[in-house]
Amino acid sequence: MTPPSVPEPGSSSRRSAIKAGLALAGITALGTAGRATSAFALGAPTQAGAQPGSDFDFNAPELVARDLQVPWGLDFRPDGSALITQRSIGHITRIRLGEEPVMMGALIGRETGEGGVLGLAVSPTYEDDGLVYVYVTNDAQSRVVRMQLGSRAETIFGGIAAADVHNGGRIAFGPDGHLYVATGDAGVASRAQDPASPNGKILRITPDGDPAPDNPDPSSPVYSLGHRNVEGLAWDAQGRLWATELGEDAFDEVNLIEPGANYGWPELEGVSSAGGDFVNPQVTWSPEQASPAGCCVIGNTLYVAALRGERLWAVPITEDGLGDPVTVLIGFGRLRTVAAAPDGTLWLTSSNRDGRGDPVGGDDRIIRFTPRSWAEGQP
Repeated sequence: MTPPSVPEPGSSSRRSAIKAGLALAGITALGTAGRATSAFALGAPTQAGAQPGSDFDFNAPELVARDLQVPWGLDFRPDGSALITQRSIGHITRIRLGEEPVMMGALIGRETGEGGVLGLAVSPTYEDDGLVYVYVTNDAQSRVVRMQLGSRAETIFGGIAAADVHNGGRIAFGPDGHLYVATGDAGVASRAQDPASPNGKILRITPDGDPAPDNPDPSSPVYSLGHRNVEGLAWDAQGRLWATELGEDAFDEVNLIEPGANYGWPELEGVSSAGGDFVNPQVTWSPEQASPAGCCVIGNTLYVAALRGERLWAVPITEDGLGDPVTVLIGFGRLRTVAAAPDGTLWLTSSNRDGRGDPVGGDDRIIRFTPRSWAEGQP
């Protein structure tokens, strides 16, 4: 499926947009309600719910935090505050609207390439156990650790090959209470088809790091295989798991993940009509349009943050799958993570200091968008 073509963003236009249109770098109070109209959204929604992403006013970004070092993982605690990882410096940082960021802990990760301190997931029983789970890539391996903030981290799953590229790194607790772990092939494509390797997979483990007992193979953590580099996981209202995957030269993907399914890498990239045992993606883009990282579901829309494409995609969710993607936001450079906050807002992180971006003053940032219904006085 090919989305409509949109203009490619340039760094100079981004600087102009930020400085002249929004001037986020000039907002000094974190979490202020100050808004400025800008031309970030491509296509003006006419009615809430009428098209993908139109439930939010993407012309009205609110600054939550700035001057961050590659915010990567993001999840929310029961009190509504967010925890993020800063990939390049290893910090776990508390973000609360209207307050300065506070460092809550630190881990040592790889300082080069795409590794470092990556995904973060708050325990679904956080009020009882206070646990936070983090995906860490160092020179030796990638691993999942858990910790109470301020305490020593415990490795619950390790032995994932690490490299400068394709480390995956997104982790998330599913509706079933198990932890899903997205790994990359770490630069060796054949690992994705090797059932004995944890690389190039989506893993499903218990909170203690054991294979989930009803996995396709109960003795294995592997939930799906044949992945190149998955960086986004999200569930819709029907309980379906969607994963965003960075392709090689031709196609980036959104896949509907089924237990035991094989998504084809490196034998298949994009859609194939050849049949066989490989599962085709639901949506594809060229890497220039996407290089998709984090994703989240709000209502009947899957939001996908794009790195190389430097935009936010909104993809309609239907009973049968996914519809045509629409660009709803452009102008903040590379986008790494998009998340649904407990209060109904949408949070988004930039990734312009990751070595491949063009940072401007104030990067990297977290911004948020409120539902249109708030401005319209609807419940």
